[in-house]
Order: sequence, then structure tokens, then C-alpha cells
Amino acid sequence: MSTPATAEVRKTALNSLHRRMGAKMVNFGGWDMPVEYTGILAEHEAVRTRVGLFDVSHMGEIEIRGPHALELVQHVSCNNAAKLAIGQAHYSGLMTPRGTFVDDLLVHKISGTHYFLCVNAGNQDNDYAHIREHNKFGAETENAGPRYSQLAIQGPLALQLLQRFTKVPLAPIKYYWFAFGEVNGVHCLIARTGYTGEDGFEIYFAPEHSEKMWDALMDAGQPLGIAACGLGARNTLRLEAGMALYGHEIDDTTTPWEANLAWICKVDKGDFLGRDALVKQKEKGVDRILAGFVMNSRLIARDGYAVLNGEREVGTVTSGGPAPFLKKNIGFAYVPPKLNVPGTPIGISVRGQVALAHIVAMPFYKRSK
Repeated sequence: MSTPATAEVRKTALNSLHRRMGAKMVNFGGWDMPVEYTGILAEHEAVRTRVGLFDVSHMGEIEIRGPHALELVQHVSCNNAAKLAIGQAHYSGLMTPRGTFVDDLLVHKISGTHYFLCVNAGNQDNDYAHIREHNKFGAETENAGPRYSQLAIQGPLALQLLQRFTKVPLAPIKYYWFAFGEVNGVHCLIARTGYTGEDGFEIYFAPEHSEKMWDALMDAGQPLGIAACGLGARNTLRLEAGMALYGHEIDDTTTPWEANLAWICKVDKGDFLGRDALVKQKEKGVDRILAGFVMNSRLIARDGYAVLNGEREVGTVTSGGPAPFLKKNIGFAYVPPKLNVPGTPIGISVRGQVALAHIVAMPFYKRSK
């Protein structure tokens, strides 16, 4: 996700700190972000085995309030927000009238009249415009990104580290639930969510406290083997965990059925954007479906490489690369549904040669409870 050179690159409140730390910086979704500090492999390993700290303040926040807040959330997204309890979040899709993805997002129910959406960095302004365009209910909407920094504390020691800084009991917070409370003296939304396949928390707070929060967590995490982590490790971790990335596995040409995300698409909840198209596609069946594969050799499948069934090109790799913890080369690709059976052999066109691979069940990696 790059932006034209003429566009102004945005910076999080921690930008100067990342540069002082010597992070390698890249333009991601129009934001100047750290891709790595000490190296992707070391950062990946820290999250899988100990704890890692990510600045994810580039992510967007949109708040929807008022007596008709739920109606608007239900209309623009495909999951059933009416089933959320106060303090609960879920993963969903922001939909087009064609039943494809404007974005994927997390929906948090703060109250019956207040919903907090976390959306992707490069999409937040478009997402907000889309929500406003379809707000026929009179709900109040706010593009609230500038009011928040967001840090992700991820890994098996995340709870142990974060609990030192808050009186909020973290252990009782279930996966995809959240609470409010002070962390290091700062008012935060504390969510047990993440994008790594590990246990962990994402905390949202006012940007002026960003350096104080980062430094405190990093200092206290030293005995635990904490690592500052960039977007490179975030990508390898989410790929191992079988999580989709907007612009790769999902976009405005893909539907939840195709993306293997039927579990977030509740056509029985009532009308919403794209529902009619999705009902028709479900009845007809999909022509392609997102599948995971493992390479049979040391060759690496990269984004955009062709997928072969025999000599015939049948699909495209959407994300591919090494899985550092699994010590395999893995990827996602769209393939005909009949090929999406674990063990099915496929070929990947890698720089002019056919590399053998096979379909596997998702996710590639699942943490032990």
C-alpha cells in the first residue's frame, strides 16, 4: 500500500522515537512506519515465545453514536453487531452494495448507543466517507483517528507485562472483549485482540502519552525479553496465523464467501449493504476460494505469482513468504474450490520454473492454549 510521492506522509506520535531507535522506515498506507528494528526473524520469534510491542497508531478509529448507531453499523457491515454484548468486539467486513469489501474492521460495542470501529490505516478516510454516505439513520459519526494512539502488546508474556501497569484485572478479559481503565496512569481502552495469532492486548489512548507509554512498557519488558516490532514481523505473524490482509486477500473485488470468511457474514440478520448479491452468490456457488498452501521445497512463493494445476494457470498468490516459526515457506492463493482440499498438489510459477506445493488446512499456526 504505497501512496503517490506528492501525497503528504502521515506520522504517528512515536515517529521520532522509532527513528532514534534506528528503525528501518517505510511508507505504509500513507504512513511513515517502522518495518523492522533488530530484524524480522528476531522480532517474529519474540512474539511467538515471549512478548513484542508494536506501534499500530496508523490504524484508523471511527466512532458511531446515538440511538441509531446500531442500525448504521448493521447496515454497512456483514457480521451481526446486534449479538455483541457491551464490552465485546468482533471481526467484520465493511461492505459495498456488490457484497465485496470496502475494508475489514473490528467493531467494539461500548454501549447500546456507542460503537468503536478500528479500520485499516490506508483506508480510514475512504471508510469514513463510505459510512457517512450510507448513514440514512441520523447516527452521529466521527473520524476519530487523530484522537488515538494504539499499541499492541503481543505474545505469551503480554498479560504478565501489561498487568504491571494497570489495576484492571486482565486475565478475566476474554479474547475479543475489552475494558476501560488506567494503564501507567493513562485512560485506555484495553482490548484482548491482535493480529499475530498470539495472546495479547491492543490499547488505545490519547497520543500525547505515546512516548511515556512505549518507554515504560519497553523498560519493564526487558527482563521478559521484549522486542520492539515493526510491520515486517506483523506481516509474517499474521500470515502464519492465517489472517487476511486488506489489499492482498481481500479488497473491493472479493466477497466473504470467496475469502473463506463465511463465519463473519450473517445474511440472516436482515438487510445490509451487499446482502442480495451475497445471497445470490451463495446459492450459485463461488468460482474461486482463498486457500493456504505450503511449498514442497525451499523456493518462496511471492505475491502475484501464478498458481498452476498441471500446466494450466488457475489462480494467483495473494501473500507468500517464509513462516519463521514453522520453518516452512507458505502462502495464500485464490484457487478453484475443487482444489481447496488439504493435500491437493499445486504448482507455483517461481521465476520461470514450476515449484511444487500442496494445499493445507487453515490456519498454518495455532498457539497452544
